[in-house]
Amino acid sequence: MVLLWLCAQPQPGRAQGNSGFDMTRNLDILADIYRQLDMYYVDTLSADTVMRWAIDGMLREVDPFTNFLPTDRQDEFRTMTTGRYAGIGATIGARRKTGQIIVTEPYEGCPAQKAGVRAGDIILSIDGKSVKDWSVSKVSEALRGDAGTTFELQIQHPGAKKPVALKIVRENIQLPAVPWYGMIDAEKGVGYLYLSSVTDNCAREVRYAVNDLMNRGMKSLIFDLRENTGGAVSQAVEIVGMFVPKGSMVVATKGKVPATCFEYQTPADPIDTLMSLHVMVDGTTASAAEIISGAWQDLDRATVWGQRTYGKGLVQAIRDVPYRGELKITTARYYIPSGRCIQAYDYRHKTVDGAATTLPDSLTREFHTRLGRPVRDGGGILPDSVLAIDSVPTMVSDLLYSDYLFDYVTTYARQHSTVAAPGEFKMTDEEYAAFADSIAATDFKYNGRSAIILDQLRQMARIEGYTDPETTGTLEKLSLSLKQGDVKADLMRHRVHVQPYVEEEIISRYYYQKGALQHQVARDKDIQRIIQTIQ
Repeated sequence: MVLLWLCAQPQPGRAQGNSGFDMTRNLDILADIYRQLDMYYVDTLSADTVMRWAIDGMLREVDPFTNFLPTDRQDEFRTMTTGRYAGIGATIGARRKTGQIIVTEPYEGCPAQKAGVRAGDIILSIDGKSVKDWSVSKVSEALRGDAGTTFELQIQHPGAKKPVALKIVRENIQLPAVPWYGMIDAEKGVGYLYLSSVTDNCAREVRYAVNDLMNRGMKSLIFDLRENTGGAVSQAVEIVGMFVPKGSMVVATKGKVPATCFEYQTPADPIDTLMSLHVMVDGTTASAAEIISGAWQDLDRATVWGQRTYGKGLVQAIRDVPYRGELKITTARYYIPSGRCIQAYDYRHKTVDGAATTLPDSLTREFHTRLGRPVRDGGGILPDSVLAIDSVPTMVSDLLYSDYLFDYVTTYARQHSTVAAPGEFKMTDEEYAAFADSIAATDFKYNGRSAIILDQLRQMARIEGYTDPETTGTLEKLSLSLKQGDVKADLMRHRVHVQPYVEEEIISRYYYQKGALQHQVARDKDIQRIIQTIQ
């Protein structure tokens, strides 16, 4: 009865008046509805399940970030916020056609990789228990455990005749917040650092990387926050403080309870306050990552490049609930140095289809940076230099979603013991043609979404009475133009879009996440554009 306890507790900051009576009345109604469901509903209902529906339904109406965490979800949440867990150090997935659970990426230096597990390996059993028909989450849970415990993992290497049984000792795994950094233009002294998440102790990784790059001659830094969905506010404050004077205000949180109102200032002397700093963001950059980019923008310390960020200006805290549960609850909004809150979505007022509303640009308010430049609230961080997103043919996303590219690279890795370094590797014309041939030999299908939308258009046209020969003829011509063409010819035509993904997957088999990122950076047009502006 977690829901009842949450509602019955006296809450600081609650509106006065009849709130106590309203709460008691609604709890009585809820309890009676459940009692009648339990007594009269045609099927037997689990109390845990029904109350979980009630809890999830209530919290879903609040905002997407307020969640109930029962004991079986707390480890998952801790991994997200700290980057730490105990296990074998590998990501797994399911083949889309067969459902087989496979290793998609072993992490370098972790138990799986040290034991000889490779990307593409099929997981057959764990401690003698077959994983056939298991979900990915169930297999993942079985692979995790206390550090130091040993278990037997049976796998099938692709192309091998017999399965292999491996004894693996679980270890504490710390996922790196900075997967790779390096000098990307030695002549100009341009360094690059990718921060994947704002997890516990990530500021220490950033500080180490920045000092190392400065010792290698760095004069300008490209700080990449793309696809960084945030994390710990305290770590964001420390990172901001590496490039602004000690005592600078970075972010203030404001909630209805005094304990949630706090102002964060940089706690230590900076590493450098003059270096040219360039921050990359995109539409998935959120939360603490937006605090970093927004604070540097407001303090006129960095140039922000990319696309408008997500716009999450809400702060969550963890509160205990009975029976070892936890509630992750939004307790405050945060405000960056200019005084603006960049929250983009209003979850309390939704559209007719249930989506959160956003504030029109015309209703946002103007604030000013330290040097007087205008910035606005209510819609994420708008970059100083907006970079257009390259359009990619749907064929590419269909290929990435399928198993075929992954399978090709698995075969490639079996046939090539080594490849060139990440910054140098490039597929030859012959290799790319062989890749195209291998995909063409499968039943790979693409442009599926266009066909689905076209079928919906046909149905709507019939419903609305557009059945005349001219309309049906136009739709038929469109259908013919959207039909899948020659797979190899299309792969060759879209080579400029497809090849980087194939190369990145190949590189990851030999140099893991670090190498794949280095290869990606070397071919990133936006990074090259930033470098061109650096004197």
